[in-house]
Amino acid sequence: MESNKFVVGLWDHEEVYLHAIAHIRAKGIEIYESLTPFPVHGLEDALGYRQTRLHRAAFIFGATGTTLALTFMTWVMTYNYPLNVGGKPYWPLPSFIPITFELTVLFSAWGMTLTYLVRNKLWPGRVPPIFDKRTTDDRFALVFDAGKLTEDELNSIRSICKTEGAVEVKDKVFAENEGL
Repeated sequence: MESNKFVVGLWDHEEVYLHAIAHIRAKGIEIYESLTPFPVHGLEDALGYRQTRLHRAAFIFGATGTTLALTFMTWVMTYNYPLNVGGKPYWPLPSFIPITFELTVLFSAWGMTLTYLVRNKLWPGRVPPIFDKRTTDDRFALVFDAGKLTEDELNSIRSICKTEGAVEVKDKVFAENEGL
């Protein structure tokens, strides 16, 4: 069960925000979420994110599409409905290439899209939690999970955020039925 209590620190400048992330992580504090109004260069490195494995999933989905296309067309042309048209072979592999390519791309695209949506909990009907509406406009936010920390640790996080240039530090509590 996920916590529904958070501490949110808000910054108004990107360089100060990146500098604060480096200092907060150096102190061993776990950051629950980072929210920005636009893509910030170097943010994933500052947060210590690993390289994505989405490309591996894309390869697996694409290989599945290729295998399915070749298997189905081979089955149809050699077993289910073999036709000898003008002396052509029963298994004309070059004519399979366009359909195989299209199914490879289709399976890869759909698979990556669904993997992305499930991995990031963005499935249809889910309302994501909004920690602060200004993060879509002009504020940068760091979110800390208050449910896992003691009151002394929370006070320490609040003071570190203020020292690192946060313009506002606030508590955010979600109701049980809100989307987390």
